[in-house]
Amino acid sequence: MFIPASTFFNSLASDERVFLLIRHGERRHITPEDPDFGAHVGLTERGREQALSLGKCIPAEGDMSFFSSPVGRCVETALNIGLGRGIQNPSIQKMDCLAEYFVQDYDEYTKVLRAGFYEGICEWLKNEAAGKPRGDKEAFAPLPARSEEMLSMMLEKGGARFNIFATHDAWVVPCLTHFCKMTFTPQRWMNYLTGMAVVTDAQKNVKRIEPVTGLDTGWLSF
Repeated sequence: MFIPASTFFNSLASDERVFLLIRHGERRHITPEDPDFGAHVGLTERGREQALSLGKCIPAEGDMSFFSSPVGRCVETALNIGLGRGIQNPSIQKMDCLAEYFVQDYDEYTKVLRAGFYEGICEWLKNEAAGKPRGDKEAFAPLPARSEEMLSMMLEKGGARFNIFATHDAWVVPCLTHFCKMTFTPQRWMNYLTGMAVVTDAQKNVKRIEPVTGLDTGWLSF
């Protein structure tokens, strides 16, 4: 169950830190025939408003840092979260890995994008859960190890009290699957501006990991 962002942030103790891995806000439609797989597709006006609203939920006490996939809609999301928090010119560090974190073989990954994105991701996660032997060429990296690497990266990079990592559903879903034991299907997918919040103490010792949404629901139904 996804926790509303306002509820989540209001529940924090004064000495707790947050590392929020979050999907970008609502975007324009991407077709399977798109030659660059939607890399140029930005947020809708509603997507920008969603990010602004999330920023307003973040407590005023504490500094912030922003990290983003280089893809424009993710950068826009981080920017508008900062603006909603009252930061006029948030400094956003673009990280290539946030656009491709679980990709292992790009040729195989391209095939997944063309054949059916949601189906491909879910098939990979199902195979990982079942312990199915991996082939010589796999689109995606092993789930447990790469998820733990994602967590370590976030803790290493984030130096503020509130650390925002704006990315894509393809990389939030695996982390929610691994850390929060959530299940996704092509018919029941995660919503925009929804993600995984890692809460630590002041020394970055992980206390809990929770699914969080900035919208009315964390689920998209097709």
